[in-house]
Amino acid sequence: MASNNKSIAFAAASLLLASQAALAQEQVVKIGITGPLSGANAFAGKDNENGVRLALEELNAKKVSIGGKTIKFELKSEDDQGDPKAGVAVAQKLVDAGVHFVLGPYNSGVAIPASRIYNDAGAIMSTVGTNPKVTQSGYKGVFRIVASDTQLGGSMAGYAAKQLKLKTIGVIDDRTAFGQGIAAEFVKQAKASGITVAGHEFTTDKASDFAAILTKLKSKNIDAIFFGGYAPQGAPMARQMRQLGLNVKLLGGDTLCSPEMAKLGGDAVGDNVLCAQGGAILDKQADGPGFQTRYKARFKQAPDVYAAAFYDQTMFMVQSMKAANSLDPSVVAAAMRASSYKGVVGTYAYDANGNMKQSAVTIYTFKNGAPFALATN
Repeated sequence: MASNNKSIAFAAASLLLASQAALAQEQVVKIGITGPLSGANAFAGKDNENGVRLALEELNAKKVSIGGKTIKFELKSEDDQGDPKAGVAVAQKLVDAGVHFVLGPYNSGVAIPASRIYNDAGAIMSTVGTNPKVTQSGYKGVFRIVASDTQLGGSMAGYAAKQLKLKTIGVIDDRTAFGQGIAAEFVKQAKASGITVAGHEFTTDKASDFAAILTKLKSKNIDAIFFGGYAPQGAPMARQMRQLGLNVKLLGGDTLCSPEMAKLGGDAVGDNVLCAQGGAILDKQADGPGFQTRYKARFKQAPDVYAAAFYDQTMFMVQSMKAANSLDPSVVAAAMRASSYKGVVGTYAYDANGNMKQSAVTIYTFKNGAPFALATN
């Protein structure tokens, strides 16, 4: 009996030692995600978060090995409320917690000040903030994973002039870094394409009543309105345009290219609304349908605007960690700039400033309550 007890004890000790050895060979790597997880744009923040979460779950299932250790990726998610002050506080919280790889922010106005916090901490920040200023500080760890306002605004202006044959347009922006940035690029490109900008009005990203500025633009006999802002304002704007008998096109950037726009706008959002979104048409990419199927199975809903881009960038970062055999963010950032990655929704390759070398832009309208692709350039 004593001999049996010794054997059992020895076996238990061996299992414990083996378990401890396995744990010693496992390293936790924290991946941050920051975006508006509350408030009017929470639908976008959660969608982006889901894209990162899906990537990390798939990577953990594959048992990624770097530097001789099995890596366990751990998601650290923070709500920046789409607010610059909150975004800076969240950035500080993440770097204080030892997070060196961050996906987000969603909003340009948050990304611009937060980028300095991440840069000073030597962290990587990968954002969909489209304002050109996001990548103009020379920070080596900042990446814009979609087209910029220059590309989005330019593509929408070109489509308005060439395909829609519009002659006179009114512009509204919400005074956010995103809204101002994309409106300015649209105005510049529209004028260069021969379109007359009859008026430029301003609102806020908290507004819900646009009657006064819409009435003012209506008096100028415009063919369309370009709105630099987000879906929670774009949808009621479309409703109020109809109520005022302002039956012209409503144009916008990527923030209007969401099912949320149709959900909030109802039957006032259809082929009268057009928007420009960075990236190719997901349905038509080789891996697009597979991604959509996995996303729906995991989250019980279809992916929104940028889930696939956040998924792709997460995969690209980890590919670069493996290629460099390093978890040092400066080494990983250098590896990303020196290589490329074919993702679900396109090929990712960055210039010296962290902008995509090439980024398709797709023009969408709405059919049956969902974005419907018209053209990609």
